[in-house]
Amino acid sequence: MNLVIFSLVSAILAFLVAIYISNLVKNKDAGSEEMIAISSYIREGARAFLKREYTTIAFLSLLVVILIALGLSYEGISYVIYTIIAFIIGSAFSLLAGWIGMDTATISNVRTTNAAKNKGLIEAFKIAYLGGSVMGLSVASLSLLGMSGLFLIFYFISNNIQLSASVVAGFSMGAAFVALFARVGGGIYTKAADVGADLVGKVEAGIPEDDPRNPAVIADNVGDNVGDTAGMGADLYDSLVAGTVSAIVIAAFARSADPMLGIGYALALGGIGTLSSILGYTFIPFLKNLKPERILLLTVLLVGLIFAIVSLVLTLILFKNLVLFWPLIFGLVSGILIGYIAEFFSTGKRIIELAQASSSGVAVNIIEGIALGMKSAVIPAIAVAISFVIAFKMGEVSGYGGFYGVAIACIGMLAITGITVTVDAFGPIADNAGGIAEMAGLGKEVRKTTDILDAAGNTTAAIGKGFAIGSAIFTVMAVFSAFSDMITQRFGLEFNPSLMKPEVVASALIGAIIPFFFSSGAMRAVGRTAKLVVEEVRRQWKEIPGLLEGKKGVRADYAKIVDITTAGAIRNMSIPGMTAFLSPIVVGILFGLEALGGFLVGAMVSGIPLALMMNNAGAAWDNAKKYIEQTGAFGGKGSQTHKAAVEGDTVGDPFKDTAGPSLNILLKMMSIVSLVFLPFIYEFHKTIVNALKFIFGG
Repeated sequence: MNLVIFSLVSAILAFLVAIYISNLVKNKDAGSEEMIAISSYIREGARAFLKREYTTIAFLSLLVVILIALGLSYEGISYVIYTIIAFIIGSAFSLLAGWIGMDTATISNVRTTNAAKNKGLIEAFKIAYLGGSVMGLSVASLSLLGMSGLFLIFYFISNNIQLSASVVAGFSMGAAFVALFARVGGGIYTKAADVGADLVGKVEAGIPEDDPRNPAVIADNVGDNVGDTAGMGADLYDSLVAGTVSAIVIAAFARSADPMLGIGYALALGGIGTLSSILGYTFIPFLKNLKPERILLLTVLLVGLIFAIVSLVLTLILFKNLVLFWPLIFGLVSGILIGYIAEFFSTGKRIIELAQASSSGVAVNIIEGIALGMKSAVIPAIAVAISFVIAFKMGEVSGYGGFYGVAIACIGMLAITGITVTVDAFGPIADNAGGIAEMAGLGKEVRKTTDILDAAGNTTAAIGKGFAIGSAIFTVMAVFSAFSDMITQRFGLEFNPSLMKPEVVASALIGAIIPFFFSSGAMRAVGRTAKLVVEEVRRQWKEIPGLLEGKKGVRADYAKIVDITTAGAIRNMSIPGMTAFLSPIVVGILFGLEALGGFLVGAMVSGIPLALMMNNAGAAWDNAKKYIEQTGAFGGKGSQTHKAAVEGDTVGDPFKDTAGPSLNILLKMMSIVSLVFLPFIYEFHKTIVNALKFIFGG
């Protein structure tokens, strides 16, 4: 119990630090009135989008609450109430973390620009880092606060470990529910604005990125915040919660080990990782002579090292051996390895070759980018597979079961979420800072500084997505184990989803196509909304005299594009989201629990490689375009090669920022829904089977 309290105290401390840093950033100089005005457009647009998105999520959450009340009613009123409370708090804390982090990011951007103008690279770097750390620490602290706090409250009321652990799964479902809509909605918004702005600005008009003559430029900068800050924060919030809740549920049902010790260990690891993440900023003065991307990467490695050392000591004290330390380390190393492989395939020689391919036209650029993305999925999948087997074996030795080891590996990958989200949120702040510098006409030197920060942010963004995607494998399998334990212990059934059973194979195939169906919907939403953006920009250039020519005093109607992209994102995010929620329930009711197990595994086996491929291919296309722009290679800006690279990047945008990173949430969402609604699925399926037997006999 002391370990759970330690987790709770760590969470409160980290949240207070996040609030302190937010106020610290606010007190920095924001620059000229023009810079502040541009920043306010971005902030108001981001707030307007989140308000509409949160309203939609609140409405859909009400439907889920009704489903919980109806579907779990026979479990008892206490079980239903606890699960609903956990779901609401899980959703609310995710929304709160997203709002705090995004709001701070939209005040950090202009202060980063001003620091780049007046104080130089390292000071601008520090402000962008501090702004990102508010998102990182908010995500880590609120997730831990919710899990440890709810478990303590439910256990104090019920004095039942298994009940308390089971209903905390509702917190994870709330986290997954918000993450899916935040990632899909934010991804549709940001990429529709980005693709539309690039196609009509760079390709058609030949004007620079972030040029104020482009009416889509503010929407593009807003998208960086709602998609890459709030969306990514919700994503990793969900990942950390799902992995930890899996460990809690598995430990609670353990037969040959101390359940409370297993629960406390999982939560304490999150507390150690969060406290370690706070130290990241203190390393910057010692690394200030390095390139920004190296500073960011080294802070992640150093925080990871501190986490590993403290976790080693804790494991020895609690268990007197290192059996559970090895899954933790293999999970941590796998996460870092996936991130570095993502960086490898989206930088260096590979990017130069992809940029060169653009000189042969956009078709060759797209073919080479897809091939690069496919190749990049191989090593991460093998690394995670090996780590999975080792974690499982170590978990068996521990006495908590093989899948407890898998859950600990997932926690190892995500316990330092505070720092991984920090370096990921750094990117949108730096990107916005460059946009403000361009729109305010601050000159090439300022833009050069912000471009260096932006390039560093692009590198760490690929790493953050790698962590999120890799964690999905461990999370799905850990939840799968909790799912299995509940079937055998609560219902007394044998759970054997064998491939020799036709319903399992059929359901696995259905599960395998869900990621493709989901990705199709997300990408089409980007394309449709981007089309509306392009049409509106063309209309404004045609109907607002002097806008395209850049006449003084003529301003674009930025709000109109913000409204178009907001409406498009909100309208198109509901169907993919509800598909993830309802599909496992439908499959389980129709075909049974073993078939549902096959469905979840099938979705994971197809979804993870697809997510890795899209994430890394998109990053490669983006960096190939930037290589041409920044170095002048192969004709530089405005050349046919550049235009081909821009069009390739517009394909990669929904790959890496909409569909790809949403897939890991899809997999976790389907798994946790299966776990929470397991009693309902079991009873409903049994009713259908009995009805069919009555009708047809036998």
